[in-house]
Amino acid sequence: MSRNIFVFCEQRDGAIQKVSLELLGKARELAAVLGQEVYGVLLGGNGIVNKAQTLIRSGADKVIVGEHQELSEYLTAPYAKVLFEIVKEYEPEIVLFGATAIGRDLAPRVSCMCHTGLTADCTKLEIEPETGLLLMTRPAFGGNIMATIVCKNHRPEMATVRPGVMQALEPDFERTGEIIEFEPRIGESERRVKILSVIKGEKKDVDITDAKALVSGGRGMGSPERIDMLNELARLLKGEVSASRAAVDAGWMPQSRQVGQTGKTVHPKLYFACGISGAIQHLAGMEESDYIVAINKDASAPIFDVADLGIVGDVNVIVPKLIEELKKQ
Repeated sequence: MSRNIFVFCEQRDGAIQKVSLELLGKARELAAVLGQEVYGVLLGGNGIVNKAQTLIRSGADKVIVGEHQELSEYLTAPYAKVLFEIVKEYEPEIVLFGATAIGRDLAPRVSCMCHTGLTADCTKLEIEPETGLLLMTRPAFGGNIMATIVCKNHRPEMATVRPGVMQALEPDFERTGEIIEFEPRIGESERRVKILSVIKGEKKDVDITDAKALVSGGRGMGSPERIDMLNELARLLKGEVSASRAAVDAGWMPQSRQVGQTGKTVHPKLYFACGISGAIQHLAGMEESDYIVAINKDASAPIFDVADLGIVGDVNVIVPKLIEELKKQ
């Protein structure tokens, strides 16, 4: 019988990835509805068991740890084999992955091995009260609609979830849980690929998903030169500058700063939408921000439907006045 919610807890160089903590927080919410427990699944090289307590503090009731030298660096075949063996033995109801480079590679392979479905790039997860099914919502048809998908006839129900969509719980250092050691069995068929060396690139850009405040510019800014005033506003707010797809496609901002369905999903405490109309593709990436301020000349722009504060006017007039007032503070 299927039971409990499993979260694949991704780690890189022994550091638990933020999206895994976000998924544990969401899994706790789902498990409360189903009356089930939350299991973290942690795979890695020797010593990775030392990170299990971090997962318990963040919401896991139990952590299944697979420690093996072959799992020190991510490789598809051994990770998929070990995770499949865990799923086969424990028969979870739901398995969640982060929609990262690793999650997007691993999840479809494991779902295929389990003969079940997978909903990719989810932005919302809920339990249907009448059936107990997982409702998995994601953008579809180029982001023009939001589709809710269910997996009625196969288990486990599996989904990848975009980083920044869910909220991690505050760590509870008094929380206790069980650590279960699972012995990975990795054969020759999983050793066909070998990592000879790992060369790490320099990370120069700031990750906008970590920003507490974001000032985002769109086509309505008019020109790349006007992005400078957004930088000034972001500095005063101790935040970062981001952009809509239109601004990125125009070459005004790098793709790493793009918010939306084809960019990043963000959840800052404060989000300024400057000259952004609010296409559904953009809204999918920022509508869960705590407080949204929208500035746009078009009073009927969709961005005002999600804004907590809407200002109808020319962004190139309003933003400089706002900067001036903030400097006085």
